[in-house]
Amino acid sequence: MPIYEYECAACGHRLEAIQKFSDEPLRDCPECGKPELSKLISAAGFRLGGGGWYETDFKSKNQRNLKDGGGESKASAPACGSGGCGTTACGTTSS
Repeated sequence: MPIYEYECAACGHRLEAIQKFSDEPLRDCPECGKPELSKLISAAGFRLGGGGWYETDFKSKNQRNLKDGGGESKASAPACGSGGCGTTACGTTSS
């Protein structure tokens, strides 16, 4: 479940709340009791970038396949439709 940040317009109190996507936003401030809470927009606590979670978190240093040269690099997979995969899923086959 995501963590949402709120701020009270009346007293300035800030808080975090773990809520489901389907939950209604909080309205009443736990400090002053007024219905002045509003959701804040904040940065995510993590970033998915580069080659993926496995590439950046679970491989050893010499096995990384990162853009910045963090180890050995692999050739990219052929584009769909080029017939390089050998399947007929896209209507082409390799010869």
